Amino acid sequence: MTALTLISKPDCHLCDVAREVVDLTIADLPDAVADGVEVTELSILDDPELYDAWWEKIPVVLIDGQLHAHWRVAPDRLRGALGG
Repeated sequence: MTALTLISKPDCHLCDVAREVVDLTIADLPDAVADGVEVTELSILDDPELYDAWWEKIPVVLIDGQLHAHWRVAPDRLRGALGG
């Protein structure tokens, strides 16, 4: 199982774009790969530690807890990181 975490906040245009890139990229993966990706979205407004760590870099994408991207998410790079 691959854990993909999107760190965002409400009313964030770049977060909306990142969410769409994540959704579309996973939808485009082969089923065997896509079924192994668990997506979680966390808001920096709900967690002071997340806020302190990421407030100036959102949206942030972590894959298995490791930083994959911030500000902008490239579909081709994300696809490669997810094994697609």
